[in-house]
Parts: sequence; structure tokens; C-alpha cells
Amino acid sequence: MTTHTEVKTYLNYINGEWHSSDTGKTSESFNPSNKDEVLGSFQLSSSNDLDNAVEAAKAGQKVWRKLSGTARGDFLYKVASVLESKIEYVAEAMTKEMGKTFTEAKGETARGVAILRYYAGEGMRPVGDVIPSSDSEALMFTNRVPLGVIGVITPWNFPVAIPIWKMAPALIYGNSVVLKPASDTAVTAARVVECFHEAGMPAGVINMVTGSGSVIGQGLAEHPGVDGITFTGSNAVGKQIGRAALDRGIKYQLEMGGKNPVIVANDADLDLAVEATISGGLKSTGQKCTATSRVIVQSGVYETFREKLVKKVAEITVGDGMENDNWMGPVASENQLNNVLSYIEKGIAEGAELLHGGNQLTDGAKSNGYFIEPTVFDNVTSDMTIAREEIFGPVLALMKVDTMEQALEIANDSEYGLSASIFTTNIGNMLEFINDMEAGLVRVNAESAGVELQAPFGGMKQSSSHSREQGRAAIEFFTSIKTVFIKK
Repeated sequence: MTTHTEVKTYLNYINGEWHSSDTGKTSESFNPSNKDEVLGSFQLSSSNDLDNAVEAAKAGQKVWRKLSGTARGDFLYKVASVLESKIEYVAEAMTKEMGKTFTEAKGETARGVAILRYYAGEGMRPVGDVIPSSDSEALMFTNRVPLGVIGVITPWNFPVAIPIWKMAPALIYGNSVVLKPASDTAVTAARVVECFHEAGMPAGVINMVTGSGSVIGQGLAEHPGVDGITFTGSNAVGKQIGRAALDRGIKYQLEMGGKNPVIVANDADLDLAVEATISGGLKSTGQKCTATSRVIVQSGVYETFREKLVKKVAEITVGDGMENDNWMGPVASENQLNNVLSYIEKGIAEGAELLHGGNQLTDGAKSNGYFIEPTVFDNVTSDMTIAREEIFGPVLALMKVDTMEQALEIANDSEYGLSASIFTTNIGNMLEFINDMEAGLVRVNAESAGVELQAPFGGMKQSSSHSREQGRAAIEFFTSIKTVFIKK
């Protein structure tokens, strides 16, 4: 029986206040480790709610942009301190709402704190250049100005880090924000926004509206009051968002799928490669856009690597992410469960050899959650579905090659180009990989997942709209350059 005891209803956040939707409708957020546990309810909002949020953001931005960068940074420092004091409160919601382990959730929330502090410091950094004029009696320089109102559409797999790495740069450069979080993690998003509220952010500068993607997400992209849209999610939805933004002539930023390879060369440190492949592919239950999916191994070490990998995967403990002895939690929802299981079935049907896992776990307490065994396939070829489509689950596909040239050819044989890694001690292999790998993030002797917050992040090919997030590169999207010419 579903647990409804003391379930909190989370509201929209508009113009510095919490508001119920005018629809009067809510939806419940369930724990993927125990689908009978309701974490909270959130608003199923209307286009009218969205209009109110955008109007508040327009008014708030007019005041916010006039503050100095230092003053805006001071607000972000305050938000960081509040979030830091609530790490366990926010992380608990994340684990109970989308399933990643509590350790990972706390790490992600701490990363959110660091991102806020990084961008708070951006308020004191240069925003333009002095350019020599051909007129000796003139001064010419550039300045960066905010876009205005930014629509922020975020996924459920990183419900703290991704909203913050979009909102923090938008805010420090003088924009206001309307956040549309994924419904699967609406409670976590609300707890993050509570931190902005507690820090005393001026009314209208940050707003949150929850609800369906078709109403609120697409509505943001189409809204005449929104000046830029930043999105992370699936390719299908991202392209809809991009088309709507293009029709209106506003800036848009899309970060989408990945089918990320790791290459293991004959000279690799195999223990390191195995550890990083498991970490990169199976942490967060494989639900990362940068997760390792294809494992391309040279024939000289293939059998040894495979044996070591399967042995380590078999040791992984799966269960409720709030329990310390579990290394991997559930997938985030019933839809995710069915999707991953369907890919496993396709892998078997198309001739891949199932080395480990492949089943839903239903024993004991797991019977009421969305648990899947970590899964390893052997004898995978590039034409198989599991080698081409993003699974977004704990599935590794092993692929054997003889040469590094073959490894790179297979690694690049994908519509995606988000992240990739190689394990080798040969400098020639490293340089060839760095130069020829078609991915926005390449890592040597490190897992494919993960990027440091001060570095640009984004993909190539169908993984991205080719803009970059995080680090100093974020200024390119969230501002426009204004050239100023002054004649005395």
C-alpha cells in the first residue's frame, strides 16, 4: 500500500514566493527503491503559471542586471553557504527520488556548492576588451551584456549539479532564470530552490515552475518573454526545443545523448582500466550522459581484461541507495527499468553473449523497486543496437579489436560525440586518441564520466548544439557582446 503519511506538497516558486498552480493539480514523486514510498507532491502547472513566472523574471532581471558583478556574486556565495549547510537534506531527496547512492548524492550536492562559489568569483573577472581604434581620438572597447530571461530545462539524473551549473552562470552575468526541472526529481529541485530563497535572492531573479515537458518545457522555448534557453536531456526533446528557439531567433544551448567509448590498449594498466570502466559505466546505475557504454579492448589483453572486469562486476552490491553497503542503486523509474531491460533483450536477440547480469532483481526488499543487475555483454559488434543507441543504464558492451586504428574507427562510429577515454602507457597512442577522437571530452587513463567544473563541457556531433557549459566558457552563451565606440 502506498505510503502517504506526512507527504509534503511542494509549490512553484514565482517572484520570491511559493505558489500553488492554478490547475489545482499535483503529481506524486515515488522512491525507485520502494515505489510505495511517496517523497512528496509537486505542481502540474499551466501555461498561465509559466506566464506569471516569465513576467516575474522580466521584472526581476531589470533590477538584477543593474547590480555590480561583485554584488551578484555575494548573493551566490550566500546560496552556496546555505546549500552547504543542507547537503544531507538535499542529497537525501536526490537518493530517494532518483536512486543514486547517498554517497554519490552528497558528492553531487557538494559539487553544486563549489559551482556556486566558482561563479560567484566570476563577478569580479573581466567582461570585455579594449580594442585599438583607427581613430586616434576615440576609445573602443567591448562589454558583455546579459541576454535577459533564461529558460532552464534540466534532467533527472543530476538534479542538483546540472540546474546549478546552468543557473549560476546565468545569474552572475545578469540574467534572471525560470527553471523547469524534470518531474522525476521535482522535489530535489524544490529543495535546491529553497536554498536560493533562504539566501535572500531578490524577487523574480530565480523562478521555478514544475509540470509536463509539453506544457512548461516547450512553453519556455516558445514564450515571447524568454531570451535564451538551455537544455539537457534526450536528443528528441532537445531538437524540439532547438527548433522552437530557432523559430523565435533566440539563443539555445542543447546538451544531449552519448554513446561513450573507452579504449583499452595492449599496454594499459588493466587493473586501473577495469576500475575506471566500472566506475564510469555503472556508478549512478549507468544513468549519466558521459557513462562508459562501449568497451573497446585490444586483442592482446582482451581475455585478461574481460576476466578481471566480470569478476569485479560480480562483486557489486545493489540495493537501496540510502544503505551504506550498497554500491549501486535502482534505475530512476519504471520507464527506465523497462527501457533498459528491452535493450538487454535486444542485445541477446542480436547475438551478443551475456557474460553477467541482465536480470531485474526482485529478491527481498528489492521486489518493490526498480533494480537491475549490472550487465556485461561480450562479442558485441558495431551494427548491434546496444552498440549504437544510448541505453542509460548499467550495461557494458565489450568489443575486441586488433589495432589502435580499428579501436579509433569503432569509437568514432557513432552519431554521438560526448566523452571518451583511453587506457595506455604509450605516448603515441595518447596523442593519436587526443587528435582523432571525435568527442568534446577526452580523458587519458581516467574514466569517461566526469568533468571538472572549471573546464568547458559539451559534445560534438549529435551530442550537443556545439556550445559549451561550465568554466569560463559559460560566458559565451549567457551574454552578448556589445562593442562601444566613444569619440571625444
